[in-house]
Amino acid sequence: MKLITAVIKPYKLDEVREALSEVGVTGLTITDVKGFGRQKGHTELYRGSEYVVDFLPKTKIEVAVSDDNADKVIDAISQVSNTGKIGDGKIFVSSLEQVVRIRTGELNEDAL
Repeated sequence: MKLITAVIKPYKLDEVREALSEVGVTGLTITDVKGFGRQKGHTELYRGSEYVVDFLPKTKIEVAVSDDNADKVIDAISQVSNTGKIGDGKIFVSSLEQVVRIRTGELNEDAL
């Protein structure tokens, strides 16, 4: 089992959610986060004053999937969130040792 964590631009969330549904993902967790990568933030103008925005708004998506579906999920997220511009985000893949569904006590892939 894999935990796929993707950090994407917020306006891409609906497209990513639809793409994940098409590849069979039944549940995911979304968190609004802030951060920066290579773009190091940007400057904005407010009432004639320039100021630096160090941390840009991003959306973090976490999806637990079976090993068989991991590549499909990664491809779906990559294709939909790619704009070709800096700041598109990243996808992190980690192994899950165990998953437990609290309500039923089901384990691992049965719990997904």
